[in-house]
Amino acid sequence: MTELTERFEEALIYAAHLHIHQKRKATLVPYISHLMSVSALVLEDGGYEDQAIAGLLHDAVEDQGGKQTLGEVRRRFWGERGIIGCAERPFYGATASG
Repeated sequence: MTELTERFEEALIYAAHLHIHQKRKATLVPYISHLMSVSALVLEDGGYEDQAIAGLLHDAVEDQGGKQTLGEVRRRFWGERGIIGCAERPFYGATASG
């Protein structure tokens, strides 16, 4: 079982803040529901916290601020490790060849 830390909580709050006014296409459903679903799928399939955080933030740069948001995500969640932040661990179910 993956233990979630304050980093996950911070990422959830940050994602909710970034996407606060965004809705799913052609609906009134808050966009954060999609991000939470992606993160939940990662965790339910045995993913690590870093992967679950990546699920929460996977649309942040594209949808909410470009390079400025990328810099903020890196600074707050991954520092020098890069945007995915889990390269040292294989993705659940992935093989060495991809």
